[in-house]
Amino acid sequence: MISTRNNGHGFISHVTHLIMLIEDDKDHAELIIRTIEAHPIQNQVIHFPDGQTALDYLFCRNSFRDPVPSPRPQVILLDMHLPGTDGIDVLRTIKESDELKMIPVIMLTTSAAEQDITRAYCNHANSYLVKPVGCEEFKELMHDLCFYWLGHNLSPKI
Repeated sequence: MISTRNNGHGFISHVTHLIMLIEDDKDHAELIIRTIEAHPIQNQVIHFPDGQTALDYLFCRNSFRDPVPSPRPQVILLDMHLPGTDGIDVLRTIKESDELKMIPVIMLTTSAAEQDITRAYCNHANSYLVKPVGCEEFKELMHDLCFYWLGHNLSPKI
């Protein structure tokens, strides 16, 4: 299932930023979406529970053939461990595409394993963040992430 929501805020930016969330854990996805929606930078989150559906969206395949209702995200939050097409495969596919490689991909995962961190950066992840266990720490991480990637970071038009 794919879900899309908009936070309705907008006092920092009049532009709605599209955030793609690729996360299979429903509870983690809900927490991420709610935290991002509460952020003052206007955003819209589109959630994909698996890597293959996310890639279909990004490459305008199957049910996403029409690019008008499938706009490019400004940033991608990607879980490492996904069913089927895992996070590293999704990351690799995005970064090998001339059309998509400029989109920042932030690995947002529970794994702090050195091997996973190395694999992510070797495949051109833009950032690697470990999900904090505590709710307040998690909210703070998402707050900082949104301000940096949506507020301060400059990206080319894709």
